[in-house]
Amino acid sequence: MTSADDMTETGDTTENDGPLADALARHRPRTDAEAADLDRARALLTTGDPWQRSTALHVTASALIVHPPTRRVLLRWHARQQAWLQVGGHADPGEADPLAIAIREGREEAGLDDLVPWPDDAIVHVVVVAVPAAIHEAAHEHVDVRFVLATDSPEAVAPENPAAALRWLSVEEARALTTASNLRETLTRVGRLLTVRDSRQAR
Repeated sequence: MTSADDMTETGDTTENDGPLADALARHRPRTDAEAADLDRARALLTTGDPWQRSTALHVTASALIVHPPTRRVLLRWHARQQAWLQVGGHADPGEADPLAIAIREGREEAGLDDLVPWPDDAIVHVVVVAVPAAIHEAAHEHVDVRFVLATDSPEAVAPENPAAALRWLSVEEARALTTASNLRETLTRVGRLLTVRDSRQAR
């Protein structure tokens, strides 16, 4: 599998430190495709602000929200993509911690105030996603850094607007509903985490 080892400094180009660099350094890709995407993410750390949304490739943070006791995951309808996807988005000015951004986006898009990293604060998936052009911006790519967040109050979900419906689903239902292959891979990984939790509790 393609290596995603730490980048080597060249000339005046050095890798930025901070929460994003730390999170990426701890993440281990599971496929060749993810290794290549992780390398692209790490390269952004040497070119200025990796969160700058005016660039053709920049970082976003997202999360699959889960309710572990019922093994359900939350998907949100995204009108622009015409697809059921996870919550997440761009950094606000001054933000640099991908996990904190994912939690903020989850609170804003799902109305949940009790979100916590689950089962820990590690990245679950790094994937480069193509974004088509729109009236206000050219086509570009996101390096999406994905986490898992848990809630104890699934009934408290509230969409941020009427066009952004929310649905609690089993992992299998969510995989069948989404049209994004990269999200199906994320869902598969989350499904394994939920299975591990269940097996440990059954002991």
